[in-house]
Amino acid sequence: MKRFFASLLLLLFVTQASFGLKPPTRPDEGMWIPVWIEELNYPEMARLGIKLSAEEVYSNTQPSIKDAIVGLGTSTYTPNLGFFCSGVVVSPQGMVFTNHHCGYDAIQKVSTLENDYLTHGFWASKLEEEIPIEGMTMSFVVKIEDVTARILRDIDDSMSYSSREKAINKAKKGIENEASEKGKYTAVVKPMFEGNEYYLYVYETYKDIRLVGTPPNAIGKFGGDTDNWMWPRHTGDFSIFRIYTAPDGSPAEFSKNNVPLKPKKYLPVSNQGVEKDDFAMIFGFPGSSNRYLTSDGVNIAINESNPLIVNIRDKKLEIMRSYMNKDPKIKLQYASKYAQISNYWKYYIGQTKGLKRWDVYNRKKELENQFINWVQQDQNRQQKYGTCLQEIKESYELIQNYNKTITYLEEAILQGPEFIYFGFDFLQLYALLKNLDNVDKNDKPKIEANIKLIAKDLSEKAKKHFKDYNVNVDKDIFIAMFEMYTSEVPKEQQISAIKTLEKKYKGDIKRWADDIYRKSILVDETRLDNFLQNPKLKTLENDLGFQITLNTLSSLREIWQEMSRAEAKQKEGYRKYIAGLREMMPEKAFYPDANSTMRMTYGTVQDYFPADAVHYDFITTLKGVMEKEDPTNEEFIVPDKLKELYKSKDFGPYVDKNGNIITCFITNNDITGGNSGSPVIDANGHLIGLAFDGNWESMSGDILFETSVQRCINVDIRYVLFIIDKYAGATNILNELTIIN
Repeated sequence: MKRFFASLLLLLFVTQASFGLKPPTRPDEGMWIPVWIEELNYPEMARLGIKLSAEEVYSNTQPSIKDAIVGLGTSTYTPNLGFFCSGVVVSPQGMVFTNHHCGYDAIQKVSTLENDYLTHGFWASKLEEEIPIEGMTMSFVVKIEDVTARILRDIDDSMSYSSREKAINKAKKGIENEASEKGKYTAVVKPMFEGNEYYLYVYETYKDIRLVGTPPNAIGKFGGDTDNWMWPRHTGDFSIFRIYTAPDGSPAEFSKNNVPLKPKKYLPVSNQGVEKDDFAMIFGFPGSSNRYLTSDGVNIAINESNPLIVNIRDKKLEIMRSYMNKDPKIKLQYASKYAQISNYWKYYIGQTKGLKRWDVYNRKKELENQFINWVQQDQNRQQKYGTCLQEIKESYELIQNYNKTITYLEEAILQGPEFIYFGFDFLQLYALLKNLDNVDKNDKPKIEANIKLIAKDLSEKAKKHFKDYNVNVDKDIFIAMFEMYTSEVPKEQQISAIKTLEKKYKGDIKRWADDIYRKSILVDETRLDNFLQNPKLKTLENDLGFQITLNTLSSLREIWQEMSRAEAKQKEGYRKYIAGLREMMPEKAFYPDANSTMRMTYGTVQDYFPADAVHYDFITTLKGVMEKEDPTNEEFIVPDKLKELYKSKDFGPYVDKNGNIITCFITNNDITGGNSGSPVIDANGHLIGLAFDGNWESMSGDILFETSVQRCINVDIRYVLFIIDKYAGATNILNELTIIN
């Protein structure tokens, strides 16, 4: 049936074209699994103008667009857990374009006051000048495979949730082990549609990544927090890296003997520009979305979760800002931390406004009522789906008992004062020290040797940690966060360290902080270094800072144990609800929520009308950069050289038909966090931009796609070329690219 409708749509497109009729443009909602392209997506893509074949876009057997796409990871962001950004290979020597904000943390870490690449930019003129980025990885998708039948082979509806999960995990492990080819690849089986389907993703991960080039903040971060999530936008949000391999082409750790990657596929770069209604396709790794969220979930987001997160982050940002504005060293140390916190601080403000503006609660409720009516019309449906919405509702009622507590633990404690989360690195050492006296004397030397190895590793981690740490900033954040935590979280759900606060310090958080920051090894590099020279259990056990880490861990375990019933009930409810929705609307093409796996989205270059009597064009220009200039505001400083280029009209071949430099453009592609750095690809498979943001009016888009205003903000690749060429003079980078004029 799907193939029949696909053929019908393709016939309609051909008929319209033969009569000279321009097919209507509309946003194509959906973050599609690329393996579906031929059966499900290609006819609509052809209608919108794509010139490539389905196999040229995605193939498991020959080079295709998917082989030029990378997921950006680190030691904590792996293919198993997901990717924090996306990127695209643009040269036969493994050069990768991604966003400036995706490379921001890496650029900050290799910057110093003497070589401040965030402020001044960086451009390597030859391979030897490229800067190794410790811990960064880039992963390619080798293949994607539907393994639903294998995963669910021994599953039936009579099984309990725990039995079902156990059987599924066993099947997943077997498939992943087989697909990894003895460690050559990373294989991950991901659930789709809340466990109604399962797909195998096989990755090849490269660990030697080097910085090639980045514009200064005044270009790559132009507009700062003010323009974040906003259109019109004028940000040159790009940075450039390179993937290196062992001499034989295999992934390898950093080595001076490594060579640039020879990719299976790289994208040519278009200098032809964009016009309204042009086809635009985006490949990347969107992190998460909640398009199937019910009205109960929307209610919690609007009335509790989002406001809490905004308030907590607002305070942290205020404290950081107060120090960063006074001290250049602190400004550099906290640049990346501040950016990470502020990004989703503003996001949650916008999401709440969007959920209210677009009446998402009632629209979700209306769909649920339709579903209930449909279920009630058939006895078999009642058996299969009759309780799922009630199960979801009950799960949210259980969650709400702990929602505030969990939010404060995550936002104010784990992501508040840094020593608490830093303390988690010491848990293994703590366990070994604690058990040292209980082990057999023959095993004692082995454990003592292990303790020394762990202490050495912690010493290296500590150097990196304290490089970007200021004790005064951390102390002020500690005081502010615990003032909020103790006043907002129910007493019976607070960590046990609060008893010490009340008993020993009479509730005086500042006195408590004075003691912690005067004594704890976790907040002072010298004290920590002395401890690691000869680790003692008593020192760690009695450390005021580490005690809070242990208390936090204990509290998290207790709460998650209480919430495990809610989680099981919710997952089962959503699995059945989504299965029911797909059965209720067989004519609708459904797509799974984003889960940091490779997805494809397609649409067109479009303008939009955000409000009555307001129209936004689909492009912005360098003129707009000059109009926004404000030398008194760091977010809107324009570099002198850029102003000179603008004044002299020294734009090179990168202008549009009117002689303007286009900075950014918008499309109606469906993206979310994790898509940052994703390539925007034209009908011929050429790179026309890099996706970097969504617009303010569509901030509720992770929950409900609002067709009239959902837009993806992209830096125009011609602006990238212009900055590389005319601003940086980095012709060596341009010479590697295949530029389509």
